[in-house]
Amino acid sequence: MRPVGHPVALGSYATKSLSNPRFERFDLSRWDRIFLPPALQDLMDEPPLDIQTFIEDDNRGAILPMPAATLDGTDFFLSVKGVGSTIDPYSWRPLDREYAAQLCRDAAVRDRLRRHPTTPGDRIITGEVWLRGSPYGGQGLDHATTALQVSKRADLTSLAGFRVAPTVKVSLFPPELEERIRTIRWYREYQGRFVQEIRLVPSNVRIYFHSRNTVGASARHVFTLFGIDSSAKAHRFEIAFVRSTVAMLTLFARTLRYEATRDRYLGFDYDDVWLDKDAVVAPDGTVYFVDLEGIVERALEKHQVVEKIDDQVHRSLYELTFAYEQIEAERVRQFGGGESRTGHFETVLREALRTDPYVDVESAGAHLDLLIRNPCHDDSLVTRFRTVDR
Repeated sequence: MRPVGHPVALGSYATKSLSNPRFERFDLSRWDRIFLPPALQDLMDEPPLDIQTFIEDDNRGAILPMPAATLDGTDFFLSVKGVGSTIDPYSWRPLDREYAAQLCRDAAVRDRLRRHPTTPGDRIITGEVWLRGSPYGGQGLDHATTALQVSKRADLTSLAGFRVAPTVKVSLFPPELEERIRTIRWYREYQGRFVQEIRLVPSNVRIYFHSRNTVGASARHVFTLFGIDSSAKAHRFEIAFVRSTVAMLTLFARTLRYEATRDRYLGFDYDDVWLDKDAVVAPDGTVYFVDLEGIVERALEKHQVVEKIDDQVHRSLYELTFAYEQIEAERVRQFGGGESRTGHFETVLREALRTDPYVDVESAGAHLDLLIRNPCHDDSLVTRFRTVDR
């Protein structure tokens, strides 16, 4: 599978970086880089080492369309988060060189931005604080460090069955570039470090938002892109999709651990990130969470654990069901189908979770339950979630 999207030309510059020790056995020195769009190359004092053609990946990201690594049997592509945005966050106008120059508070930086004419598709990283931990169009050190820490906890791409698109490096902007970018802003100045996340992703196909290629917008296009040309392939795709998304719904349970010294339980939870926009789909249907900056470890007292597990399932269940409906509708449209909606979903769910160590499917008379266990092996924390009414 070759990712598709609008081309993004980026120039690379050598820089210092923080590395994921999980990937120490691989030579990643060639990725000690930041990647800048043409408008921001003029803010550097030297030319780029080279120019590479990426394609768009989310609002502020770009992905190289050739495989960079094979992990767990899946091809992964180099993705860079924080390469600039093309759109004004406060209107629908383009965020281009000229507009950035108008926003700029420094005459010398303004002149640099105007060295070359504005072109369609200009990308700008700004000094405007965005989502507390990031500059608009770029990435901040705090958010990137969170993504790196989560990636360190994973076994390459798996955190107790929760699949992640790992951050392998956090590349630091040189101080002089930071200070020049910081002068481009609307209201509030971002005061942290500017960085880029260097990640490995299996595609740039998202569930519904933040991509031109999504399961929700065009399942037919996704089937073509991933080469799903038979009912059997579509069925396997559904199984992988459900297996990986159920793991996302049960992240807290499957990462639960007891901290005896403080008599509390810890597990991973979601902050301001969501399944529909912050995860990508691999060609086999497996979903990988890619925006790890919003995965946080939450500490709870014992009486709060079951409620948190239940709430986490509810939080993303709609996104799972919505996307599954698009996939199943496209399977039936192309290849036909005879089972009832709930009957087929039950079949897929049972096959998907047959080997999951934390989630079982159990019949309970007229309905079907998920039985959600945890690594603490505490029966009082086992949760039952009503999933399908037959």
